[in-house]
This record gives sequence, structure tokens and C-alpha cells, in this order.
Amino acid sequence: MRLTDFISPEAVIANVKATTKKQLLMELSERAAQLSDVPAREIFDALLHRERLGSTGIGEGVAIPHGKLAKVKSIFGIFARLERPIDFDSLDGAPVDLVILLIAPEASGADHLKALACVARVLRDAPLVSAVRATRDNAALYSLIEQRSTPHAA
Repeated sequence: MRLTDFISPEAVIANVKATTKKQLLMELSERAAQLSDVPAREIFDALLHRERLGSTGIGEGVAIPHGKLAKVKSIFGIFARLERPIDFDSLDGAPVDLVILLIAPEASGADHLKALACVARVLRDAPLVSAVRATRDNAALYSLIEQRSTPHAA
């Protein structure tokens, strides 16, 4: 599975200006709604529900907020780079500046886990993460993840 299997060029935002976790999740929910025809409020509620179970801030400035919704037909995501890092209640306490939001169908099961694993694998690539943090253009950011997200056996 490749990151570009579920993140389209329109789903990349290189300069998010959110200053709080809630504001960020609302903004990403709005973008996800535009891409999926699922109401932003439903996406936001699913993300909040997941965050209540524990922060999806995995450390080193990265968060992977995610949720499952019955109305969604296939997994999709949004890749966002924040202009300034924000508090995300991350596991390591570090503020977050890179976010990949994932929304999956309710019955996605293993595919949802594969997508999460794909995201984690890509974001462990230190040269890629460094390049992403230096990029301020949506198209250039997508090009980076497209070039570096190599296929892996499913």
C-alpha cells in the first residue's frame, strides 16, 4: 500500500494555520467533507471520538487522527503541514506540525490498519520528513510523498 493510494493531490495542505488541536481537526474535517461528500460534522465527531480514547499524536511532531464512518466507501486521507507546531497531547509531549488524517469505512478492518502502518512507515523516513517540513507548496509536497512512498507488499 502506498500513501498516494489514499491521499490525492487535492488532499494535501502545505500551510495550515490552525493554532489549536480542535481548530485543526475542524479545518481538516471541512477539507475531508469536500473530498468525500460526508458532512464535516460527522467526520469531526468521529475524530473527536477517537481522540477521547487517546491522542493520535504519535511523537516527533507527527499526528495521525483517524476515524471510521459508515458513509465512506473507501479509505482516504489528508496530508497537512502546519505553519506552526501546535499542542496535540502527543505521546512524547512534543508539538505537532505534520498531520495525516485518515477516514475509513466502518467495515474496513485490516485495510484501515494497513493504511495506518503505511503512514507510520512513510513518516519514519527522516529525509522525507525533513523535506516535507521545508516545503510550503501543495504540489511540491504531494510530489515528495509520491516519489518517496514506495509500494510494499500488502
